[in-house]
Amino acid sequence: MLQGKHITFSYPEPAKGKTDVLADVSFEIREHDFIGLIGASGSGKTTLIKHLNGLLKAESGEILFKGENIYSKKYPVSELRKKVGLVFQYPEQQLFGRTILKDVMYGPLNLGMSEEEAGKSAKESLELVGISEEYYQMSPMELSGGQKRCVAIAGVLAMQPEILVLDEPAAGLDPETKHEIFELLCRIREKRNNAIVLVSHHMEDVAQFANRVWVMYKGKIAMDGTPEEVYSRVEELEKMNIGIPQITHLTYLLIKEGIPLPRPAISVEEAEKMLVEILKEEKPL
Repeated sequence: MLQGKHITFSYPEPAKGKTDVLADVSFEIREHDFIGLIGASGSGKTTLIKHLNGLLKAESGEILFKGENIYSKKYPVSELRKKVGLVFQYPEQQLFGRTILKDVMYGPLNLGMSEEEAGKSAKESLELVGISEEYYQMSPMELSGGQKRCVAIAGVLAMQPEILVLDEPAAGLDPETKHEIFELLCRIREKRNNAIVLVSHHMEDVAQFANRVWVMYKGKIAMDGTPEEVYSRVEELEKMNIGIPQITHLTYLLIKEGIPLPRPAISVEEAEKMLVEILKEEKPL
């Protein structure tokens, strides 16, 4: 769906001239992907996702949406932003509508939908994120933090994007609400068939929900693979100052001590299965 080829980007800096942020980045986002984008602070994660819908333009390289170069003079970048929805950190801070329904309708109306079409899309999106009809005429400010976050996500969903990009959507939420946000993203992916790109520091949740992981390091995608493939490279991740799930670290230490696990586990359930298999294979005295 979306492909980047050899993307470079830098920010101007008066003292140094410029600061390189992205260096020869290439990527592919396929239909129905759930990509967890991880990396230490300053690695280029937020800058990269701003390129995915044209908010930032690469200095060199190409980005193709369904085979079309978004940097060509004839390509309508406004159309790309309908297809690639971007949700920034703390999106509830951008809620401003008098009512929840009007707030969620704002984006679709700006895209040229009629009142009827925008209302239908907004209600479907609110239902998907778990906001029922009894809330529609309330002010967004009356909601809990988690509900506000869901309404903000619904506002992007109402524009009917094919790819949903989120920057730390669970930031600042309690553990239970955070987990609900991740489950919501899985529901969106299943119901809408969206591809999802998720910037997150919650390694356990990335391991549980993502089918691919991108590791950003010094402006490059240093790793791209399944959670099992990426998290098994424990020493490399530690050198990049990237945390890993606690169970992954524990099973890595067990392997170093000689326990014949096939690889570090990415979940407690997986570790349990591995250990049970080892016990089954042990010969009785």
